[in-house]
Amino acid sequence: MLKLNDLFNNIDLAEMVLKNWKYDEESIEMFKYYRISSNAIYPFRCDGKIHLLRFAPKTEKLKSNILAELDFISYLRDNGYGVLEAVVSRHGEELVEVRTPWGEYFASVFKRVSGVQINNTDFSDTIIFSYGKALGRLHQLSSKYKPITFKRWSYSDVLDWIQQVLINFPEESAALTETKILRDYFASIPKSQTNYGLVHYDFEYDNVFYDDKSNSCNVIDFDDAMYHWYAMDIEQALDSLQECIPAELFNHKKKCFLDGYLTEYDISDDLETLLPACRRFAKLYGYARTLRSITEKWDHEPDWLTNLREELSKSLEEDSISFGKEL
Repeated sequence: MLKLNDLFNNIDLAEMVLKNWKYDEESIEMFKYYRISSNAIYPFRCDGKIHLLRFAPKTEKLKSNILAELDFISYLRDNGYGVLEAVVSRHGEELVEVRTPWGEYFASVFKRVSGVQINNTDFSDTIIFSYGKALGRLHQLSSKYKPITFKRWSYSDVLDWIQQVLINFPEESAALTETKILRDYFASIPKSQTNYGLVHYDFEYDNVFYDDKSNSCNVIDFDDAMYHWYAMDIEQALDSLQECIPAELFNHKKKCFLDGYLTEYDISDDLETLLPACRRFAKLYGYARTLRSITEKWDHEPDWLTNLREELSKSLEEDSISFGKEL
């Protein structure tokens, strides 16, 4: 999540950033369908086709991580995987650095993938099977991926980042303890080419699109990708499914998902052991990002921002209850 003060819709900024790419000028009206979370996303058209402009302040991102993300996406596409496609700028760049009156930004443009988001389907067995199959295929390709120039950060780098954030909050002793517990735990788990590699990290229903014409999935948003155990993606995907599927049907749908996964990649024997730690990692990472996001305040903030800050603060209190318990 970006800092709350970066969540404002800024059409002038988006248009200034977009001038680095070709676009249909009348499609600027599509900017009203923007969304802002860990990036600002603005839809537009180029030659009648929907594209997505993505940008974020340079202070919020690591350039090496973005370049590594783009390299990995290119590798996946070269291997026939259903994934978004980057669009080069007017100067032939996939990643553009833009200086504006509002600060400096990293920006990229992607073509819209085909299909509908998993959460907008009927969650049929066929679709859930395809969802799992897509994740298995992703991990199979990841296990063979060798970055040439740029490498994404790892779970260990993320824990370092979390610790740096928490050091600025002396009252966050429980979260610091949780960071140490997870660091020690993961250090004790053997890594191998079959159970550890570059994961999507956010393989949730809103980042996966089901295309009924090909009976396959297309995946977007690799912005949070990191080196981790493949169990991390499985945990996140199943957790997101649990939000949408009635409790009495979940075990059946879980089996459909894992059956699909197994058609492309084996599940490591330590999966069930790793899932609780992966769940706690996701909670801690989200906690640190939210804590950092809500810290800065403006004078005379609008009511919606004040209310959002209060809601997020309450969620932090709830999440911190489980910190520090033994794994």
